[in-house]
Amino acid sequence: MRKRWRWIVGIVAGLAAIRTAMIAIVRPSNVRDWTIDQKTLPVATFDGPLVTIRNIRNFQYENADRFTPAWYDKTFDLRRLESAWFVVEPFGGPVAAHTFVSFGFGDDDFVAISVEIRKEKGEAFSPLKGLLRQYEIMYVVGDERDLIKLRSNVRKDPVYLYPMRTTPERMRAMFVSMLKRADDVAQHPEFYNTLTNTCTTNLVRHVNALMPGRIPLHPAVFLPGYSDRLAYKLGLIDTNLPFEQARESFHINSRAEKFANDPQFSLRIRQ
Repeated sequence: MRKRWRWIVGIVAGLAAIRTAMIAIVRPSNVRDWTIDQKTLPVATFDGPLVTIRNIRNFQYENADRFTPAWYDKTFDLRRLESAWFVVEPFGGPVAAHTFVSFGFGDDDFVAISVEIRKEKGEAFSPLKGLLRQYEIMYVVGDERDLIKLRSNVRKDPVYLYPMRTTPERMRAMFVSMLKRADDVAQHPEFYNTLTNTCTTNLVRHVNALMPGRIPLHPAVFLPGYSDRLAYKLGLIDTNLPFEQARESFHINSRAEKFANDPQFSLRIRQ
């Protein structure tokens, strides 16, 4: 009996070792059969204070499975960048959330940048698979009428839109940093990792690259459902309200539903 158990344990250990070796040798790639919403990578070119972004995503959704694909190109003047917004989308319980940043250029001119897994057709997100080199990572640059409405109006997840307390110089540096990182990931693909290479950990790295140590190592970085609490505690959210009141004030779902088809959607959800 003992010999049989040792034999079984040996087989299991051997299979585990083979699996570990296979994971270790697999390499990230940008050439796969991607889902349509994530097949097209953004491209940014810089000309002094002007930034031209190609492939800004702007899908129109009937529901999560039915949509009209669309992308557009646009040139932004960094001198007009006047606001940055931290977006938190909790899902699947209190600890899980997707986070991203949106940037405001004058009146109702916003562009969002979201770090996401790059899904192949048939794939869905799994935190466990995210530890096993099963997903590449990408930067999605999109219109708020896509990236925010998808979450608030289509998925019906709660969405919180927080104004960031920072300077125009740091906003510009953050925006440029994220676009250059998007280009780097497009040229040199990387694996997503549930602990070390996520939406939130990338945002933290962008902030700390500009202000070393501004966001310390904290559980909320790895449990992003609490990331807005951490941002509030660190003084990164531009509000004088107590946190719970601020969270209620910056919860935008009802406004997103009410003004879903308003040409000034981005302004309306901030009112």
